[in-house]
Amino acid sequence: MIEIINSIRKYNFWDDNPIDSGYSRTFYTNKIDQYVGNKLVKVLVGQRRAGKSYILRQIAAKLVSEGVKHENILYVNKEYMEFTTLRSAAELEQLYKTYRQELKPTGKVYIFMDEIQNVDEWERFVNSHSQDFAEPCELFISGSNSKLLSGELATLLSGRYVEFEVFPFSYTEYCGITRQEMGTESYKKFIQSGALPELFNLPNDEMKQNYVSSIKDTVMLRDIVGRYNIKDVKLLDDLFVYLVNTASNLISIINIINYFTSKKRKTNYETLSSYINYLENTFLVHRAERYNIKGKDTISGNSKYYLNDLSYRNYLYAGYGYGIGYLLENAVYLSLRRAGYQVYVGTIKGAEVDFVAIKGEQRLYLQVALHLTEEQTVEREYRSLKLIEDNFEKYVISMDDYKFPTNEGIGHISAWNLDEFLNKKS
Repeated sequence: MIEIINSIRKYNFWDDNPIDSGYSRTFYTNKIDQYVGNKLVKVLVGQRRAGKSYILRQIAAKLVSEGVKHENILYVNKEYMEFTTLRSAAELEQLYKTYRQELKPTGKVYIFMDEIQNVDEWERFVNSHSQDFAEPCELFISGSNSKLLSGELATLLSGRYVEFEVFPFSYTEYCGITRQEMGTESYKKFIQSGALPELFNLPNDEMKQNYVSSIKDTVMLRDIVGRYNIKDVKLLDDLFVYLVNTASNLISIINIINYFTSKKRKTNYETLSSYINYLENTFLVHRAERYNIKGKDTISGNSKYYLNDLSYRNYLYAGYGYGIGYLLENAVYLSLRRAGYQVYVGTIKGAEVDFVAIKGEQRLYLQVALHLTEEQTVEREYRSLKLIEDNFEKYVISMDDYKFPTNEGIGHISAWNLDEFLNKKS
């Protein structure tokens, strides 16, 4: 283990090493910082390469800047070759003991563990050290599976953790890293590209396409095929392509079965349901269920699926005729989720409301339209919102350059102002 300690020095702060912390993601670090200083385990979940590692390092760097000693921070990333031998909680415990012997930290130790789902029974290690009074520790962990804390062992952490879902860059972050002004043109570029952090270090579209393809393949092969022993890898890949190109449309598993049947591909409900679940677990796609606004309950059957990042459509499957209006709707969905809302597709008196967004006692009803320049479009987009009889806020979101006046209590939000609007709601 001493050899491992020596080999991982370059990833830690022990020798005043320059650590790459990437673009500052204060939206997340400020939120997490509110929970620093207690025994709650801070858990970051999200798709691979969405920026979880950078956020962990930014938190660690902030602690150092505030006076925490370098040797009191231990950073472990299971994605790095140096950590491949760490397969179990027992081996992780041995690493930790060796770290304490070699570095001799005094006081609280801050442990950062990236992609922890790759360590068997990791919950035992985390639970033990998060509650240790003799040698106090504060733990920050990350994982690329939404079921990270749903296993049997995770019951050990029940009530002892707080979870943060990390998404690719928001539009606000996009403008910050690209140094563009907020407005119609930059927002259009935003939804027609991608927001995975590493994309902004790549100089051309060909390299971006290759990068996005490699991420998709890694998630598919390592996180789904390898973990769940998938038999039909081609079906899984084709299913993802189908969901990419029907994003923002109401579909059911029966619809998908019929689609593959028309292509002379045999499958069944159980297989497709499982595969979709795996794609959701790894954050490639998100499902929005239908919600009965009057009855205030969800409706089984058709759902909409949204991409975790628009780069999958824009760089991999751009030739399928997926319009900019659907990109806009997907981007609005991600903004709502990033802001902490549960998001549903609303139904009211036979009409559809694009989004019902719920967070605690808050509720927003939202329609999304590319432009509101035609009277017919205005009538269509406002009509379903006017059918809602309660007093929660209602808005239409569009990419028009100017703000429309309130229409029977229904407000208007320009798409590039949505993040700012939602932040004020927090």
